[in-house]
Amino acid sequence: MLSQGALPARFRRQRVLIVGCGDVGLRAARALPHVRLLALTSSPERCAALRAEGIVPLQGNLDEPATLRRLAGLGHRVLHLAPPPNDRPNPLQQDPRTRALTQALARRSRPAAMVYGSTSGVYGDCAGALIGETQPVRPATARAMRRVDAEQVLRWYGRSQHVPVNILRIPGIYAPDREGGTPRERLLRATPVLRPEDDVYTNHIHATDLARACVAALWRGKPQRVYHASDDTELKMGDYFDLAADVYGLPRPPRIPREGAEQHLSLMVLSFMNESRRLRNQRMKQELRLRLLYPTVREGLG
Repeated sequence: MLSQGALPARFRRQRVLIVGCGDVGLRAARALPHVRLLALTSSPERCAALRAEGIVPLQGNLDEPATLRRLAGLGHRVLHLAPPPNDRPNPLQQDPRTRALTQALARRSRPAAMVYGSTSGVYGDCAGALIGETQPVRPATARAMRRVDAEQVLRWYGRSQHVPVNILRIPGIYAPDREGGTPRERLLRATPVLRPEDDVYTNHIHATDLARACVAALWRGKPQRVYHASDDTELKMGDYFDLAADVYGLPRPPRIPREGAEQHLSLMVLSFMNESRRLRNQRMKQELRLRLLYPTVREGLG
């Protein structure tokens, strides 16, 4: 949680609107004790749980733009964590949800800042290179293309409406207290990983540190800026699973060659194994002044 002194007094009763208030959104809300919290939800069943967290629920659906009209002018600062839809035909690989949100917000007074949770998958395969935020995007999957589209929509919105927009490019999110947030289940299934000579670099961020990065960007981010919300870990995927196995006292996963891996792994898992990169995070540390609670997965998996 940010200390009370971290937020200037004039900001402490501002309204923060969270769009996509799942696990990370709730963690961010808990790190914002001096603002009024609002969250968009399409599920009436979630309203009581949001209220229990001190959050005012606003019922609306990003897939139904007419339900978003009430959002205009409500949030002084907006945290957008909702993913693009992936369950419908989308030949142009666009994100209609981000379009609907920005159109709704543009109807009245503009927010003072907006933060979007994107993905590091927008870079595609970088052959293990260490990359900064100026690396050109080269998405290789449909889900990454939709994120690039969302980023472009938000950049246009920020420039045209004079709203400072920050984009956080996020790698794999983990946390022991997050549903599916550790490799334990995969290790129990003995799902194989690639042998060292075929393996790829992966990047990680603890869910709590990601939430803290979101909060920091809402107040400290520079206008129209991209940040890598990633920790300091530099491990290949197989080494990450080996480390997790050692932490949990489980057998290390079997290693297999890339050739023939499709016989053992799902298409989703294989898509992650086709991309290798390492993310620089100095901009996040220097400009957002974020000191990671879990600098590497070694500290965060236990």
